[in-house]
Amino acid sequence: MPNIKSAVKRTKTNTKKRELRMTQKSAMRTSIKKFLAAVDAGNKEEAGQLLREAKRKLDKGATKGLIHKNAASRQKSRLEQKYNALNG
Repeated sequence: MPNIKSAVKRTKTNTKKRELRMTQKSAMRTSIKKFLAAVDAGNKEEAGQLLREAKRKLDKGATKGLIHKNAASRQKSRLEQKYNALNG
């Protein structure tokens, strides 16, 4: 437990930021899972919408530093491949 006032403040802000990042990362993962579920179901229209949403969340996650930009790019590419395999 910190004794210095600035250290107490720092732990509070760190906790808030950590909780915020956890919810953002969870939302990102959820959007990817929803897209994969739509692909498994063979629903092209819904998968197209969910792909756009998942790509948007991945881009935002990379911008905010939740994940590395190359990791986001790789995941987007793999999702796009699954969507293209569904269409053709």
